[in-house]
Amino acid sequence: MPSRTSSHTSQHDTLSPPSNQERTPLLCHSNSTQSQSRAYHRPSCQQQECEHGALSPHASRPNSSSSVSPPNPNIDAAAYTPTHMGSDYGPQTSDAHRLSPDSYGGRYGGERDLRHGILGDAVADGVLGDGTGDDLGGQGNGAVEEDDGDGKKKLKGIVSGMSTTQWLARKHGVKGRRTMYLAYYLPFLNWITQYRWSYLQGDLIAALTMASFYIPMSLSYASNLGHIPPINGLYSFVFNPLIYAFLGSCPQMVVGPEAAGSLLVGTVIKSSVDQGHIGDDDGAMNAAVAGVVTGMAGAVIFVAGLTRLGFLDSVLSRPFLRGFISAIGFVIVVDQLIPEMGLSKIAKHTEGVGHGSSLDKVIFLVENVTYAHGLTCGVAFGSFAIIMVCRQLKRYIQPRYPSVAYIPDRFLVVVLSAVFTWRFGWDKKGLEILGNVESSTGSPFPFRWPFVPSHMHHVREAMSTSFLIALLGFFESSVAAKSLGGGEGRHGEGIQGMSLSANRELVALGVANIVGGCFMALPAFGGYGRSKVNASTGGKTPMSSIILSLITVICVLFLLPYFYYLPKAVLSAMISVVAYSLIEECPHDIRFFVRIRGWSELALMFLIFAATIFYSLPLGIALGVGLSLLSVIKHSTKPRIQILGKVPGTQDQFENAEDNPQSLEFIEGCLIVKIPEPLTFANTGDLKNRLRRLELYGTTAAHPSLPRVRAPEHNKNIIFDVHGVTSIDGSGTQVLTEIVDGYVDRGERVFFCRVPASNHPVYKTFEKSGIVERCGGPGHFVKNVNEALRMTEIVEIGEFYRDHPEQGGA
Repeated sequence: MPSRTSSHTSQHDTLSPPSNQERTPLLCHSNSTQSQSRAYHRPSCQQQECEHGALSPHASRPNSSSSVSPPNPNIDAAAYTPTHMGSDYGPQTSDAHRLSPDSYGGRYGGERDLRHGILGDAVADGVLGDGTGDDLGGQGNGAVEEDDGDGKKKLKGIVSGMSTTQWLARKHGVKGRRTMYLAYYLPFLNWITQYRWSYLQGDLIAALTMASFYIPMSLSYASNLGHIPPINGLYSFVFNPLIYAFLGSCPQMVVGPEAAGSLLVGTVIKSSVDQGHIGDDDGAMNAAVAGVVTGMAGAVIFVAGLTRLGFLDSVLSRPFLRGFISAIGFVIVVDQLIPEMGLSKIAKHTEGVGHGSSLDKVIFLVENVTYAHGLTCGVAFGSFAIIMVCRQLKRYIQPRYPSVAYIPDRFLVVVLSAVFTWRFGWDKKGLEILGNVESSTGSPFPFRWPFVPSHMHHVREAMSTSFLIALLGFFESSVAAKSLGGGEGRHGEGIQGMSLSANRELVALGVANIVGGCFMALPAFGGYGRSKVNASTGGKTPMSSIILSLITVICVLFLLPYFYYLPKAVLSAMISVVAYSLIEECPHDIRFFVRIRGWSELALMFLIFAATIFYSLPLGIALGVGLSLLSVIKHSTKPRIQILGKVPGTQDQFENAEDNPQSLEFIEGCLIVKIPEPLTFANTGDLKNRLRRLELYGTTAAHPSLPRVRAPEHNKNIIFDVHGVTSIDGSGTQVLTEIVDGYVDRGERVFFCRVPASNHPVYKTFEKSGIVERCGGPGHFVKNVNEALRMTEIVEIGEFYRDHPEQGGA
């Protein structure tokens, strides 16, 4: 009978090698040619003739000193095998960190101590050190470098508690093993050492181009969407890009305010006005509320980064995001039509319009279209048309002439509209202008800590909205960062070695927004369009973000008077262009879901869109987030167990019997169940009920009201294929133990196949919980389903002769 241990026997012990005539010339080698073969043959293989290449997974560790030695004489032979994690190993590189073709990495086989388990490698090794007094470059952690008598160095006396990171760093001769963590978590130290003067021209041009586009846009976001003083929009470009340049992991991403986040800030301010906490025209208090929202959004994602919740960008489904973002685009278009048509004063004195739903505003526009101001409409719609035409022309021409990306069309529209307003006196003819742009406190950069006790009622009001701002902002930042990439694979161009990290992005964006909140700025995150402008106009490093911050500081200190004659209608037109870009991708997604018959996704998109349009943004937010979270919970708690059937004409091929039961064979007396995922408290709550359905109906799709249709005789042998169970927690172990106990108590045999190795945590958990013993010992844990079926026959025969000893001599 095959035993558990025999399933791990090396193939060299059971298979005789083919003859030399059957070999390819490359893999045919002998003792006389061993030195030449090492270039492609693993030295850890003990066979003088084998079929291994350098990447073969079947090489075993040498057991004697006569085995093939490593090609590098400075490497201890006992440590050469990449999968060997013993206590004796030697340094594998010289003083310079060079990687040889034989550097495979690996994992440290010692026990992970409590300090590393709680604090992590970065804090335990980088901040506290490894406790040996040689943290900056020595071996440390109890390792003593000794001479083995032949001039070779190797490490002795490694104690438990070493991290895999430190083990690999020492093994491969990495210097500065403590400071490498600092460069990782403070990327500024990484890219500034690689900066070249040749990058400065591209970074400067990119920063000037972005400033011409987005500084006027930030004024629009603040005054028209956020309902705060325009200067507070500029603060988002003063502090946030600068801080992200120091902490962010994407070199070409530029952070700044976005339309969706600004609009959500405006909803909180409107809510505070409706409840009487602040006045509608109180710019100072409006800015303070905006600072609270921004600071809370930053605190949320900062804590999420510290707790390694970088996966949160996957919580919101694509239909929710598309429906919600399209609804935001529609809301913005409708909101901006009021100032674009010169109806702001009428709307202010019409009850239920200023803080009403988009439907209320559409009705207001239709009823008051005859009162529209002609000059305001001409300036607004003319600016919108010019920007849209330039936008489309750039899309058409840029692939052939990339330099058109440098043309600051929006900046020219802003400058010309301000000059024409001043020259022709349009402000005296009824065209509203921006006027004095100054801080509500008189200081150019007022500091105000947002989390003071007097602001607690604002904190309560802004809690849910701040969470959504953080989630939406991080989602957009993740999309931009993933599309731009880090510093890998640029073949020497730009910054190298800055790997993207969702958790570090959370920390960087969190710190940036907490600081921005202290200066009452709008929430700022990475934008895909803005970052693509940065990359396409020559920006290669975070220095472009630093230069953009400096340009914005210069604007705040010296150029604010020149914004006096800027028409508000032009700012509204610029925002309408952004809103159009939010809506224009919706038809593509609708066509896609129609093509794949994704009716549930379409229903979710329409539901969120309708709730936002016909009622309010908070309802759309609550509905979308709630449905998305329910979908995630439902998906994660549903066990994905399958009943397997045998493919006819094969020996060991089994497939899901529920997909095509007519083409598979069911094994008499056996219920073969595949568990294709780790078992946790989340997905084991309904595992018993799902298994019960398989026992009764042979499928999980049948309704439980159906009487039993599967004969009990076919459940005498329960075979679990647990190849997908790579981990199992305490709750999952307890449920599985109860399931196994129930089968054994009913006299049914239980077998497990494709279980991890005996030293794997999953198998150790099975042993400690008593599952192995209850099943009948290690013999009931086999390597595949076919062997489990043979074991059922062997056990049945053994039980038959045990119960009928008189038949034994027949």
